[in-house]
Amino acid sequence: MSALPPPLVLRTHHEAAGERAPPLYQRVAQTLAQLIHSGTFKAGQRLPSVRETALAQGVSISTTLQAYRQLEEQGLAQAKPKAGYFVRAAVRTALRIPQPSPSAPPQRSFSLERHSRSESFALLYQPGDRASFGGFTPQSSGLFDEQRLRVAVGRAARVHRRSLTEYNKADTGRLSLRQAVARRALHMGCALDADDIVITASCTQAVSLCLRAVTSPGDVVALESPTFFGYLDLLESQGLRALEIPSHPRTGMSLPALELALDTQPIKAVLTTPTLSNPLGAVMPLAAKQRLVRLLAERGVPLIEDVVFNDLLAGDERRKAAKSFDSGRGVMVCGSFAKTLVPGMRLGWVEGGRWRDTIAIHKRLQGAATNVVLEEALADLLTQGSYEAHVRRLTAQQAVRRAEARQIIARHFPKGIRVSNPPSGDTLWLELDPAMDSMALFHQCAAEGITFGPGQLFTATDRYRHCLRLSFSGPWDNNAQGALARIGELACALTGGPALRLAAATPQHD
Repeated sequence: MSALPPPLVLRTHHEAAGERAPPLYQRVAQTLAQLIHSGTFKAGQRLPSVRETALAQGVSISTTLQAYRQLEEQGLAQAKPKAGYFVRAAVRTALRIPQPSPSAPPQRSFSLERHSRSESFALLYQPGDRASFGGFTPQSSGLFDEQRLRVAVGRAARVHRRSLTEYNKADTGRLSLRQAVARRALHMGCALDADDIVITASCTQAVSLCLRAVTSPGDVVALESPTFFGYLDLLESQGLRALEIPSHPRTGMSLPALELALDTQPIKAVLTTPTLSNPLGAVMPLAAKQRLVRLLAERGVPLIEDVVFNDLLAGDERRKAAKSFDSGRGVMVCGSFAKTLVPGMRLGWVEGGRWRDTIAIHKRLQGAATNVVLEEALADLLTQGSYEAHVRRLTAQQAVRRAEARQIIARHFPKGIRVSNPPSGDTLWLELDPAMDSMALFHQCAAEGITFGPGQLFTATDRYRHCLRLSFSGPWDNNAQGALARIGELACALTGGPALRLAAATPQHD
């Protein structure tokens, strides 16, 4: 019949560590994933039917469907109409590559100095002529449905053609888009009122408006370490100081470290991405998200939450936002659909809690009115009913890219490397030998038309010089894969050591 083991006989690493066990569907998915990685189910082979799996594991049909959807999102399985689920042909055996070490930044705040990063920023924002792993999403990446986007924009331009010759007088954005955002937020556990949502020019602008609403120049803002370099740019532009909080590559920001910082530092706001943080790809457990909201509420410190990546965990309960635990309107939640649906449509949104009116005023003062046609087109796309299916396809493609990239890294990068293993997304964080200078590697690669994110960009301190971030949002073809191998070869030359060349093995949990 099937090759499945008896019901849930595999003991998860969470249970072994005395932690709360993951949801039932995740445990079923883990059982199937281990069978795929071990070769019990081979590439292209049909998996047991949903009914067979439900009977074998002693779970419901709906739980089993959730498990199979998670396998799809991980790039391990694909559904074929009227045929069932099959192991993806591109699946390769997982590798035992350790994850990066938990970060340990200094326990003091830093002012931001643009001159220390200006040269690398200038190069990073110029996509390499051979391959760019810096975080760009070219149209040729093959991850998004360009035709559907063009149809939606064309339809909106015809229906709202007068808006092209008039100013958009709505400070908060079109009601249709705000309502669509509110409906989408339900998938993150957030019951938002469309009247409290402000449409912005991007998620970055949304975060910027939140910072302006609750801080003044010289104030201290706490954030993960390493953190998204765009956040550091925002803090620098507003004269704010950065206090980096230690983070774990799997579970994100350390709450004990944050609590200590709150007790000893004059923190005015916390800026964080609890779900798929950039660049680590860490996901904070739900209990930790709830504790984070409670911890800050007790101290009256506002939380600015970036949820731009949450939808990449479709079907996973960890998609739930910290905002969902906010009962005192102390959380400002910012998002966009640039990472999941329309990279070129630079529209974001923010629900500013009790600072909503202040945020709307700052948007108006900046003269940052958004485009009616683009707003209506995005609202159209979000209400078509195919968004969730699109996200599942997107995350499946991303999972294949990450798996193939890890194989290349294992073959071509220096011995001793550590690589993040996020549950979704299109980035990997690499930690090399401490003697490695990723900026020197960056310049060598840039000379050959290859770019990536040097570790120094992701901190306000002098840490992470031996780290780098790779993004796989661009084209993923033989040229790009060869360029990734070339980064590893140049890294080996700089360290004077051999490539990692790990053997395939069953997955390990770090």
